[in-house]
Amino acid sequence: MRVVLLILIAAMLGGCGYNQIQGKDEAVTAAWSQVLNVYQRRADLVPNLVATVKGYASHEERVFTEVAQARAQVGSITVDAGDPASLERFQQAQGALQGAIGRLLLVSENYPQLKADQTFLQLQAQLEGTENRIAVERQRYIQAVQDYNTYIRRFPVNLTAMLFGYKPKPNFSVENEQRIQRPPTVDFGAPAAQPQPPPARQPAPAGG
Repeated sequence: MRVVLLILIAAMLGGCGYNQIQGKDEAVTAAWSQVLNVYQRRADLVPNLVATVKGYASHEERVFTEVAQARAQVGSITVDAGDPASLERFQQAQGALQGAIGRLLLVSENYPQLKADQTFLQLQAQLEGTENRIAVERQRYIQAVQDYNTYIRRFPVNLTAMLFGYKPKPNFSVENEQRIQRPPTVDFGAPAAQPQPPPARQPAPAGG
């Protein structure tokens, strides 16, 4: 009798989406792990990139400091993907690091030898590939969360989710996505363009 009861309970849970909730929840967890992996890869590339740039542009201290601070901020955050505020702080820190790296890369424009350095070119290529992977894995995570959230809101699955405490998960917002993908505004203190003097007025013709 006990075995039959367990079979009935299992069938009821399966019919109400319990097993599917488990699978979708695990898919979100796996997707989040991949997001963290690619972000960590970017952070790991930064020290070698800074060291290479310093070899040619050691006096660009402001840029180096910005990169170091942004990387330290990323490393200090313990993110909880289930907490919207924590996810927002994580995303802001990652956006700041991306912007600092962009400013560091722009330093090479002033140093032709650095632009031709093979180590620099390899690191630049690795960073470009990593940024592409970040975009891909972030999108996969967004889709996994959307799939999970949509599923647990459906009837009668929402009753099962409520019974076992499964709640909608926060996701990267559209605002965050736009901010991260926007190229950083860079100003290295270049003098502003001087306004051109107005053209000299021609004397009026005599007798006019």
